[in-house]
Order: sequence, then structure tokens, then C-alpha cells
Amino acid sequence: MRLIKNKIEHNGSGTVTLCPDEPEDMWHAYNLIRPSDVLRASAIRRITSTQETGSTSSARVHLSLEIRVKNLDFDPKSSQLHVSGQIMNETAHTKIGQFHTLDLELNRNFTLEKEVGANGEGVGWDSIAVEMLKDAVDEGGKRRAEAIAVVMQEGLAHICFIGQFQTIMKQKVEMSVPRKRQGGSDHDKGMNKFYRVTLETLLRQMDFNTSITSASNNESVRPVLLASPGFVAAGFQKYIQSEASTTMPGLKRLLPSVVVVHSASGYLNSLSEVLQSPAVKNMLSDTKYARETRLMDDFLDQLRKETNKATYGPREVESAVDQGAVGRGGGILIMSNRLFRSQDVAERKRWVSLVDRVRDVEGGEVRILSSDHESGRRLDGLGGIAALLTFPIIEDDLDSEEET
Repeated sequence: MRLIKNKIEHNGSGTVTLCPDEPEDMWHAYNLIRPSDVLRASAIRRITSTQETGSTSSARVHLSLEIRVKNLDFDPKSSQLHVSGQIMNETAHTKIGQFHTLDLELNRNFTLEKEVGANGEGVGWDSIAVEMLKDAVDEGGKRRAEAIAVVMQEGLAHICFIGQFQTIMKQKVEMSVPRKRQGGSDHDKGMNKFYRVTLETLLRQMDFNTSITSASNNESVRPVLLASPGFVAAGFQKYIQSEASTTMPGLKRLLPSVVVVHSASGYLNSLSEVLQSPAVKNMLSDTKYARETRLMDDFLDQLRKETNKATYGPREVESAVDQGAVGRGGGILIMSNRLFRSQDVAERKRWVSLVDRVRDVEGGEVRILSSDHESGRRLDGLGGIAALLTFPIIEDDLDSEEET
């Protein structure tokens, strides 16, 4: 995402103009845009006109529209973002108050305005929104996928991109493969065709050029994880090696990045198991995904040890912060970004205030995990908020306190 213009005021009101460059940028836009924000973007609207003769004609007209956001619809698989709301600027073809849906597109600028009302009803560009904006802005193309996983079994393959902020299932390959029979070759032919189609699909999704010219450059290749029960993934690796030595020499550049690991099945729910394997953890050790995974592993280890240096849940964590246990010396507040998508202004302000207090007053660390990664989903299962503490605390019986 490119930052075109930044006009955020000191009080938190203001506008930014952004240009999404790649599909993951739509995920960032989805997290930045909230109901009640003002969005300006280009739009295509179909206009119907009636002639004097009574006949009608319609035409598609390009407009620049400004809407007050009401709803957002985001499709992670296709990275499409649709934002609907009421039109705020009158044109020759639209009136104020009409509803319209803006479809944000790659390489087209949009302007987002956040306001802080006189009565404090808007949240504006609070500290979390500013941090999300920094995450969204691409610096030198760092937003590409950190790894690619192919979870497969005979006749079935799921190609997934593991990005810094989300894991996306990009393509599914499904084919019928004949059963293995003694003395028959149909099974081998079927598997060979399955491997060929899977490889072609994988290379297309990676935008991988297999020409000799491309193979001679020094461009780094993302890790490619091949996972399956049995020997399907190992067979696919051998097929890639065979193609690299015969018809596609450019694939030699990909071979050092390919790792084969075991999975319980070729279905998508096996991906979390794949990412927990020691070989994969070692390969992805320097990625954002791995850092978030290690953090959740450390938290759950502390929880199992019953050291009273780990807690989770909204009231429990807020109580720990009140006691000064999430501060300097190792305190870490762990939150899911899902909490900041709340349409309730008071709810969002609650979490932003907690983040600011831990970070700026208590001197602790704040880590916001993506709910579109496995680590974030584990955190969501604990209420979306947890903390590693600087010293053990005895948690109060909060339910009992409320009853009295």
C-alpha cells in the first residue's frame, strides 16, 4: 500500500489518501475503514435516461463519490472489498442520501477521513488506527507472502499463501485419480497428471517465471511447504525435480526452497499441524507469523505451569494492568486485532485506552495478533486478550465481586 497523502491533525481528525498495490492491501483497508468514516473513491454507476419518445437507454458513468460508511464486505479469498454507505456529495447523476457501494480496486487511490466529534462520538485516528496505517504502508515491497504451503493427498491439493497478516487459500486442485491395481499403470498416469496440474497452478499463483533467463537471476524464492499423509508430497517434490532437469530448467531456482512435511490429510484444516512442525518452525523462524506463534506458545506454557504469570480474558487482564503487572520487565499485553473492528465506539475506546496505558504509562510491550493467522485464532479462543505478567498475581474472583 502506498501512502499518497497524509493530513492527520493533532486532535486525531484528518484524511489519508492510499493506493493499494496488491491483494493483501485490501485486508489492511478492511481493518482501517470503520462505520461512520468518510470514504472517497472513484465509482461506476449505471444511469438510465428516458427519451422524449418514451424509450429508455442506460450508460455506465464514471464518478468520484464520497460516502459515509455503513457496512463493509470483505472476501479474504478473492481480496475484494466492498464498502457501502450514503452518498455525501451531489453530482449530476447522484443525490445526497442515496446509498451506493464503492468497490475498492488495486492501483486506484482512495481517501479515508476519520473524525473526532465535539462530543467525542468518533474515535478518529487513534493510536491503533495510526499503527494499522503504518502496517498497511508498503516499504520496498515487503508485503508479499512469507511462505507458500501445498496441503495435498491423492487427487486433492490446497495452495495457501502465508502472509504477514493473513493466511489465504489461493487455489484448490481436485481431480479423480484411478485406484492402484496390480499390473496397471492408470494410477501412475493419473498421479502424474495431478502433479502436472498442481505444479502449473502453483507456479501461476506464485507468478513464477520458469524461463532460463529468470532462473539466472538472484531473486530470492519464498519457502514452499509440501505436506501430505503418506508419500504424495514426496512424490510431488520428485516430480518438480524431474521437470527442473528436463522441460523447465528454471525450476532449479525453486528446488532449494521446497520442504516436505507430514500432515494428517490433504484438507485445509491440516495446515495448522503443518505450521507447528519443527522443520517448518525453523524455516519460518524470522517471519512475523513465527514470532506470533512463539509468543502464543510461551503464553500457553506459562498458563500450563500455573505460575500465575499469565492471564487471559477482558476483566482478568484489565485487573492485572490495574495491579501494575503488565509493565516494565517483561510484561506483554497480547490482543487480537478483531477487538478493534468493533462497531461500538465505547468498546473500541476501551481497548485503545488499555493499549495506550500499558505502552505509554506502564512501560510494557503490546503485541496485536492477526485473527487471520493461527496464533490469532488461538487468542480469539481465549477471549481475544491475554497478558504475560512481570510478577505473579492472585486473580480475584470477579464473578463473586459482581454478585455482591
